[in-house]
Amino acid sequence: MVAAPTKLVIATRASRLALWQAEHVRDRLQALYPECEVSLLTMTTRGDQILDRTLSKIGGKGLFVKELETALLDGRADLAVHSLKDVPVDMQSPFALSVIMERDDPRDAFVSNDYASLDALPDGSIVGTSSLRRESQIRQQYPLLKIQPLRGNLDTRLGKLDRGEYAAIILAAAGLRRLGLESRICGLLSVEQSLPAAGQGALGIEILEQRTDMHRILAPLACAEATACTIAERAVSRVLGGSCQVPLAAFAQLEGGTLRVDALVAEPDGSNIIRSHASGPLASALQLGEQAAQELLNKGAKDILSRLLAPGSAS
Repeated sequence: MVAAPTKLVIATRASRLALWQAEHVRDRLQALYPECEVSLLTMTTRGDQILDRTLSKIGGKGLFVKELETALLDGRADLAVHSLKDVPVDMQSPFALSVIMERDDPRDAFVSNDYASLDALPDGSIVGTSSLRRESQIRQQYPLLKIQPLRGNLDTRLGKLDRGEYAAIILAAAGLRRLGLESRICGLLSVEQSLPAAGQGALGIEILEQRTDMHRILAPLACAEATACTIAERAVSRVLGGSCQVPLAAFAQLEGGTLRVDALVAEPDGSNIIRSHASGPLASALQLGEQAAQELLNKGAKDILSRLLAPGSAS
C-alpha cells in the first residue's frame, strides 16, 4: 500500500501548453490522493527565452528542462512534467524518468488560414516549422516550398501565422488538441508523410532517482502501451546520438500484438532520407528500437550523422 503524500510540488514551464500538462498531472494526482495538496512551481527556461535562433544552434531541447531539474535538486519541487519529446534520451543521474503517461495523437498537424493542405500550397509558399525532422521530410516531398524557422510557444507560433508571416505552419497535433485548438488543424500529416519525433504526444514525469517514494506515488499514472512505444523510439534516438542538429524520427505503434518501429535519418535539405523498421513483441521494445537504429547505420546514416554532428558543422 502506497502511503498517501500530504504535499507535492510540480515544476513546470510557464507556457500555456506546459501549464495544461502540469495541471493534468496535478488533477490526476489529486484524484488518486484526495488529501494531498498539489501545487505548481512555474518557471521560464532558457529554451523559452531564446526565440531568435533554432534549437539546433542554442543547445537543443535540453534547454527546456535544466531549470526544472534545478528545482528538483534544491528541493523546491518533487516532480517535473515534460512533453516527452523535449526530454533528452540520455538522462543522467541523479535524475530519472519515472513515468510515461498516456499518449495523445502523435502526428504532425498542418495549420493554415488559407490552404487546406501541403498539396494546396502554391510554389514558393513559406512554411514554418521548428523541427529539422519536419523540414527534411517536407523538403523531399515539396522541394518548391520555402521552409523557414518558427520558434516560440504555441500561441506565439499561431500569432505569427495569423499576421501573415507564413502561408502555413506545422505543429504537433497533441498540443493543439490539449489546448482546445483542434479547430485550427486543417489536416493531419500521415506518419508516412511526416514520421513523428520520438515521444511525440506523450507526457513524461521526471524525479530524482533516489526518490523511491515518488516512484511508488507516480506508478498508477503510467501507461504500459505508451511506455513500450516510447522506450523503442527513444532507443533509436539514443543509439544514433539524437540531437536537434540531426533530422531524426522514430515512431512505434502496436499492430495487433506486434510492436512496429519505424525510423529515419535525413539530410536537412531532404535530398537523402534513410528509413528502417523493426517488428516484434511488445516486451522487446528496447531491442526493437536498437535494431531499427542499427539498420539505419547499416544503410548509411553514419555518414549523415558524422557530418552533421562534427564540431563546427553548420546546422
